Amino acid sequence: MALARTSAAVGLTLVAAVTAGCSGSGSHSGAAASAAPAGGGNNAQVSPAPTESNPPGDIPDNQVYVTYRPSSGFTGFTVKVPEGWARTEQGATTVFTDKLNTVRIITATASAAPTVASVTRTAVPQLKSQVPKFAAPKATVVNRHAGRVVRLTYQGDSAKDPVTGKVVRDAFERYAFYRQGHEVDLTLSGPVNADNVDPWRIVSDSFAWR
Repeated sequence: MALARTSAAVGLTLVAAVTAGCSGSGSHSGAAASAAPAGGGNNAQVSPAPTESNPPGDIPDNQVYVTYRPSSGFTGFTVKVPEGWARTEQGATTVFTDKLNTVRIITATASAAPTVASVTRTAVPQLKSQVPKFAAPKATVVNRHAGRVVRLTYQGDSAKDPVTGKVVRDAFERYAFYRQGHEVDLTLSGPVNADNVDPWRIVSDSFAWR
């Protein structure tokens, strides 16, 4: 009889221990399960700030333009150029540069107005000897605010960057403006993949005689 009571007591003790263990395990699992979604929720809410940048060579849409008036040499014209670009002058040549883009202005005397034929015959061979890997020249007549003008488009390699050593493939637009014995060649250039159609139109359309 005593043996039966002892066995019963041991059985009750084992049942209580198992029950307590299961209860504790369930409580721990519940805490982990409730914590996991909270962490996952925080991670889902964190997102990197958007990166805002222009493709290489793209002139920003909010670029401001200022009027350039030459103070020496032939001064009978004005043209708008991007504000803040570095300016260098050498003789009859004025150059504005910023990163990968360039506006080049060259003045000269000429006995006659440029034509598609004359630009193809004279300017193309000259540029071919000056521009590395010169290619795809095409001369056409276009309308700008200053009147009808010969535009020459072509491609070529830029000068090697002195820091990185890289060379950029550039697209060029050269406008030959003429009036009363004076020619002004306006050349706009930048990387071939840059979308500078509108900026270059602003500059070329702004040319005016005075």
